[in-house]
Amino acid sequence: MDRPDEKPVAATVTAFDPSADLIYLVAELSGPLGAQKYRFVLDTACAETLITPESVDKLGYSARHGDSITAVTTALDREPGYRLRVSRFEALGYAVTDFRVHVHDLPEESGIDGLIGLNFLRAFNYEIRSKEGRILVSRA
Repeated sequence: MDRPDEKPVAATVTAFDPSADLIYLVAELSGPLGAQKYRFVLDTACAETLITPESVDKLGYSARHGDSITAVTTALDREPGYRLRVSRFEALGYAVTDFRVHVHDLPEESGIDGLIGLNFLRAFNYEIRSKEGRILVSRA
């Protein structure tokens, strides 16, 4: 049944370079020292959104702000990391507050500051149009 008081859900559209090997996006995070924009990659195989320690340092966070210590197993070793909550995380046209991220090193040669994972994406319906270089996102 149609409900006249409900407005249709509008989708945001975020462009990306369809010729790139990865889907590069800009995310803005806020912390004690203000807001910063970072280069992220959309990663639907990543359970939690990940950001580098250098990036959270610029926001005014450190391991002391973390709520748990973690380790990521790589092909060579177990790498230490931690989780913390950032005051605000914005990507794909949507912002969330008190958002938990996993802080962990990424290879320096990757040229990215983090990965947008499923803990952010699960709040939305999204469609990746690879050929067009567009991501359509609406609240779930």
